[in-house]
Amino acid sequence: METRKLYRKKREAMICGVCAGIGDYIGLDPTVIRLVWALLGCTFIGIILYFVAAVIIPSDPYEY
Repeated sequence: METRKLYRKKREAMICGVCAGIGDYIGLDPTVIRLVWALLGCTFIGIILYFVAAVIIPSDPYEY
């Protein structure tokens, strides 16, 4: 069984690559993740969570 890891995707990034990484990890289009996160961004907690995720989730080491 293949183990998947969550990485930020710099090549597909709009800001930090968090939504692209989450979309790739769960198999959804990053645009859908970005729309959901934009709704969360209307609250202060959504903005804080995004930047916490940007700090915690590592960059993809396989991207060049």
